[in-house]
Amino acid sequence: MIELTEEQRQELSKTEPVAIDPITKETYVLVRKNVYDRIKGLLYDDGEWTDDELRLVLARSAEENGWNEPAMDDYDQYDANRAVGR
Repeated sequence: MIELTEEQRQELSKTEPVAIDPITKETYVLVRKNVYDRIKGLLYDDGEWTDDELRLVLARSAEENGWNEPAMDDYDQYDANRAVGR
């Protein structure tokens, strides 16, 4: 936890409290914890996944792991091809 200086505390009382990292030039917007807790609920849903969400995650996983590669067609047909002796 960071304790604020008087100057930082005054900055936080402004309409849009912004902090800039002097090294990386990254900009941060600071919010009170109670505001953050409310926002977090809007941004993160830890409820059950819908069927559509599960399908999307599975499709992304399959694509990232190479299941869409052309050579997978041979694998997909393996059992059928083995049954006819190919």
